[in-house]
Amino acid sequence: MPAEILNQKEISRVITRMAHEILERNKGSKDLCLVGIHRGGVYLAGRLAEKIETIEGERPPVGTLDITLYRDDISLRKDPPVIKETDIPFSLNNMKVVLVDDVLFTGRTIRAAMDAVMDFGRPARIQLAALIDRGHRELPIKADYVGKNISTARKENVKVYYTEEEQTDLVMLLKEGEQTEEDI
Repeated sequence: MPAEILNQKEISRVITRMAHEILERNKGSKDLCLVGIHRGGVYLAGRLAEKIETIEGERPPVGTLDITLYRDDISLRKDPPVIKETDIPFSLNNMKVVLVDDVLFTGRTIRAAMDAVMDFGRPARIQLAALIDRGHRELPIKADYVGKNISTARKENVKVYYTEEEQTDLVMLLKEGEQTEEDI
């Protein structure tokens, strides 16, 4: 049976805390932008931007990033890659860029995202926000802002559901081979 890690209320509380931490470390929202990594990072970046706007009265620019072609395992995949939209309608030059992803695991997605960001400009700084950090790093990457750290076995899976996808906000831990009712 999948184990609940965060429910809707807890996710909301975590996002509020993360928004405050981002503002505190960056001394406000000046020259700050958020870039969400497809898929779940896009939803999380939007919510963080909303919360920052509520706190600061100014919404930071938000972009979306597809890292598919930057992945180091693209040649190892059997199926052709599905390319999603990258939309960064503002300059990243001299900006404090907060990359946003829902689950931080090996670090390879973040490495690819940093490569992609550098193709769009030269940020003053790149930081990382993740809703869940589950460990098992293969690269020396650490999140600056973490909603929740959890210990997992390598073969377990963390599944994040969003209301934006017509689900209830929820984070679940699935054992190897386990599925939720929505996956069946």
